[in-house]
Amino acid sequence: MPESLFQGTSALTLDAKGRIAVPSRHRDLLMASAGGQLTLAKHPADCLLVLPRPAWTQLRERLLGLPMEADGWRRIFIGSAVDVDIDSGSRIHISPELRRDAGLVRDVLLIGMGPRLELWDAARYAAHEAAVRQSPMPEAIKSFVF
Repeated sequence: MPESLFQGTSALTLDAKGRIAVPSRHRDLLMASAGGQLTLAKHPADCLLVLPRPAWTQLRERLLGLPMEADGWRRIFIGSAVDVDIDSGSRIHISPELRRDAGLVRDVLLIGMGPRLELWDAARYAAHEAAVRQSPMPEAIKSFVF
């Protein structure tokens, strides 16, 4: 599988059936790298991971190889994982359980994070970003040259 690199933020709206339209810039890459097959799972930051299925398979194998002390986190990730496909209308369905856990109601953001995408409730993300901006900048970022 070629390395998929996602970037940028797309403001989207959940429809009444819990679906979002996948923006073309991400859809084209997801179709090429994974045939439109994705896996959604909980993320520790209270958003959802959106991964091409081959990337999820690799992550799942890494999680399954962790020692027993990681069982609680393994349960969160693997236990919440849902396989979805991009449909003929270029949409993906987010299960009611995942929508509830990530606080997704209507206005959402799909954020490219390199090898993965994250799906955030727009208001929750705004609060998260504000908190990040108020916290000390990590040394690794302070010394980074733009």
